[in-house]
Amino acid sequence: MLFQHLETGERELFFRNVADDVNWKVMGTHPLAGTYNTKQEFITSTFDRLDRLMKGNTILKFKNALVQGENAAVELEAASTALNGMPFNGTYCWVVKFKDGLIIEVRAYVDSALVKKVIDENE
Repeated sequence: MLFQHLETGERELFFRNVADDVNWKVMGTHPLAGTYNTKQEFITSTFDRLDRLMKGNTILKFKNALVQGENAAVELEAASTALNGMPFNGTYCWVVKFKDGLIIEVRAYVDSALVKKVIDENE
């Protein structure tokens, strides 16, 4: 399954299936919230930023997916530890749209309070 690459450390295998011009909206009112218009912008602003605050990379474990046509709702759980020892175990829901086998659009819902806390305490 595509999303399991996010928990195995093979993140690049996941992102091969994301369009370069993906529209990725991270919902909420935390420092990572916003709209990213390219795959690289999203990776740099979210995963790379969080990776600098973790002991090891940010790991997202696949929990469940509901698929209808070219759309999916995907549940994920973070399984990382921040530099200060704080568990980073937030829950996520990504609403994903595919076209021709590539992810072209995502709305990501995250634990805003946890994201803000880990950034405030570790950046």
